[in-house]
Amino acid sequence: MNISLRQLRVFLAVAEERNFSRAGDAIALTQPAVSRSILELETQLGLKLLDRTTREVVLTEAGQSLAARLGRVLDELDQTLLDVQGMAHARRGKVRVASSPTLSAQLMPACIAACARQEPEIQLVLLDRIQQDVLDSVRSGEVDFGVVIEPSAAEDLQTETILDDPFVLVVPRGHALAGHRSVRWSMLRGHALVLLDHASGSRRLIDEALLAHGVQAEVAQQLGHPTTVFRMVEAGIGISVMPALAVPPQGLGALVALPLTPRVQRQVMLVHRRNRAPSPLAQRVWRLVREIARQDTAATA
Repeated sequence: MNISLRQLRVFLAVAEERNFSRAGDAIALTQPAVSRSILELETQLGLKLLDRTTREVVLTEAGQSLAARLGRVLDELDQTLLDVQGMAHARRGKVRVASSPTLSAQLMPACIAACARQEPEIQLVLLDRIQQDVLDSVRSGEVDFGVVIEPSAAEDLQTETILDDPFVLVVPRGHALAGHRSVRWSMLRGHALVLLDHASGSRRLIDEALLAHGVQAEVAQQLGHPTTVFRMVEAGIGISVMPALAVPPQGLGALVALPLTPRVQRQVMLVHRRNRAPSPLAQRVWRLVREIARQDTAATA
């Protein structure tokens, strides 16, 4: 049945007023419009709701049954719509965000602190997960949105790039390459490498860059966390290609990070399910994360 909310409200007004003219005045419609709406409703239902005389309107048995229930149903609908409308202006609530380890460590702390200052009634809950698990959490609706490295397959996701993060070479300070101001990718040929494993969103991009620049090198170790990679490089097991964002602000102590040329970078993105917009609260946190990322970019430019 193609019954409109307007038709139901018109019927309820007539049932209460027992008069088409008074019902029209109550809901700001002309008497012909009221009559037409009632006729359309009866046609859709396939039965008469009202008996009309020159003096009064009388509810049929079906009309009495509908009127008895309709008032409560429309009241509940009105309250539901008011509750949903209130979400647009809500200031308090919880927003769940998932991000991969490097981003959790180097970007998200500043975002959480900024949220606490600027949106004190929003609780930003961070889920620190490997990239594929972040994407799965977004797709399942477990989190409001994710912060990831450009995913290889994102047809079902809406993405926004918030940060370009270049790759750098990490070597011990006494290494032969440490004296260069920058290092060409081709100069990595023949060196043992310690890299992030394939659970990282960056590894695919690193492998593509090495292949594009003709670098053939032994991958001595593949690890899940940047700190472990740095310790392996300190121990002399190999040198590493890492995203610049993984380098702690205070530096690497016994290690040095050098620009790689030509510049190759990864894109840090915010992602949510396509065609399912985040809640108004989540959208505020989304904008906040974007702003913090841009501030970090400006500060390091």
